[in-house]
Amino acid sequence: MQSAMREALLSLDTGLLRRLWAHIAPHLPQPASETDTLTAAHIARTAADSLPLRARAYSHRWLTERGLPSRLPDPMKPHAERLYPRVVTSVGISANSKYDVVREAIGGAMRDAVLDCYANGDEAPEIVKPRMMEARSKEQIALGLRSRWSTLIVG
Repeated sequence: MQSAMREALLSLDTGLLRRLWAHIAPHLPQPASETDTLTAAHIARTAADSLPLRARAYSHRWLTERGLPSRLPDPMKPHAERLYPRVVTSVGISANSKYDVVREAIGGAMRDAVLDCYANGDEAPEIVKPRMMEARSKEQIALGLRSRWSTLIVG
């Protein structure tokens, strides 16, 4: 039975896990859905010393991405973080001028455009960059640094 449970945890076979749990512990609460089963499986994988680190590290990342508790021991967490690093996006904004007011106005407009994109769930560079550059151009026109006609000609 232990080897079947271990294999089910390794493969994350939620159907088999539900059947095994119902057989092993019918007196304990049973998972109500596939999502509950998958979550419980990932928590169990992080705690299981018999599983390879790669499987435990994957489950640790899966749980932490969803704000759920991981039972991976603290000494193993740095290694798990290296196996499955967290993806972090960023945007660089540059507004150059010898005048602080101009830098702050253009940089602020670009920042607001980026924050608006991220608030809408648009994090792809091909969406964020054009909107950021459009905000920069509009702010330059509003400050009188370029005309709207030069925007039409240049692009």
